[in-house]
Amino acid sequence: MQRAIALSLENIDRGGGPFGAIIVRDDKIIATGVNRVTDCRDPTAHAEINAIRKACQVLNTFDLSGCELYTSCEPCPMCLGAIYWAHLDRVYYGNSKQDAANIDFDDSFIYDELSRDYSERKLPMERLLPEEAIKAFTYWEQKEDKVRY
Repeated sequence: MQRAIALSLENIDRGGGPFGAIIVRDDKIIATGVNRVTDCRDPTAHAEINAIRKACQVLNTFDLSGCELYTSCEPCPMCLGAIYWAHLDRVYYGNSKQDAANIDFDDSFIYDELSRDYSERKLPMERLLPEEAIKAFTYWEQKEDKVRY
């Protein structure tokens, strides 16, 4: 955890946000990540996402089972989704989402939006061409040599 916190502090001086993360397997650091949203001009370049991407490259896999994440702050909804998809075993965090909200990194609006009906959300969503779209799912379902993830 101390390394994740140190990364978050170092990243501020490099122009990034105050977030750092590391991924560990068998007590060894596999990958690190820091928040690079502004300099990369990428809203997905959060510390946890960057650490997950690096760990997957290092381990040559998309499944990080057997790994743990140490992050300087409780993961946002996007990062939490990525953590679940990566199959990390455990997450340790320093600052809470309320601590983040206190310095204007407030994700509560996303949690609120997810609990609303589509018709009540601020971001309009509309389903189009479901009869066409389902063809890809049908094809995937029937494919015998697919790699499940």
